[in-house]
Amino acid sequence: MLFGTFTPLLGMSDVVMHFLGGLEDNEEGIPDAVVQIGMRDVPHISAEEREAILSKLPPHQRKAREYGIPTLGSGAIYPVDEEEITFDAFEYPPHWTRGYGFDVGWNNTAAIWCAYDRDTDILRVVDEYKAGEKLPAVHASAIKARGEWQPGVIDPASKGHSANDGKRLVKLYKGEGLKIELAERQQRESGILECLNRFTTGRLLIASHCVKTLAEFRVYRRDEKGNVVKKNDHLMDAMRYRVLDLKGMRLPRPARVRYHGIRSVR
Repeated sequence: MLFGTFTPLLGMSDVVMHFLGGLEDNEEGIPDAVVQIGMRDVPHISAEEREAILSKLPPHQRKAREYGIPTLGSGAIYPVDEEEITFDAFEYPPHWTRGYGFDVGWNNTAAIWCAYDRDTDILRVVDEYKAGEKLPAVHASAIKARGEWQPGVIDPASKGHSANDGKRLVKLYKGEGLKIELAERQQRESGILECLNRFTTGRLLIASHCVKTLAEFRVYRRDEKGNVVKKNDHLMDAMRYRVLDLKGMRLPRPARVRYHGIRSVR
């Protein structure tokens, strides 16, 4: 039996993800137990010593040192405090438009659902889906379960598909009953900039129960050359597609029910 301790100063690195899990690459080698502790949990550091230590640290290291929470790390694309962009789910008003972003691939297919308040220009990620190595019919069934009326946007070119392949994919998923359209052609960098602008101004939020989306948010980064690391980014891509097409979102469709043969709308 081995015990190891460390402070996660490099953020959600491969080593941290190996222990904490949360992404598809961590299925092997996850230990039986992980305990996150902070300086307040150890008896040999007094409150005075703790404050003295923290006062000498840069702000981006304090959470890692004090609570054992991984820092944003080097090259973070969205260098925003997670606490500032998360919220607890609630009953969303009926005048908020809805829709989802869709990212297709064999190893991973992902979708995020959003609710948009046009009055305040705040977009909220309210649900998520991520699965791999399944047929389109399986993905489509999971997506329709969130509401067949919701419109989706997809950008197949992001995975190297040609324009013709993209049209065939859209046709395939439409055949499965999805209301899906190709996203407007946008450069990745302009989409990232729009998402970052919304995050930093409080106009893009993620529900706290969307754990897979938040896991990707933590590791979404650039390499040493400034290029986006194309790994564990499927939900981030899906989010970007939806952010760039807010006009295509729709109001919730009223549910239709029948009472003794008389059709009514609620």
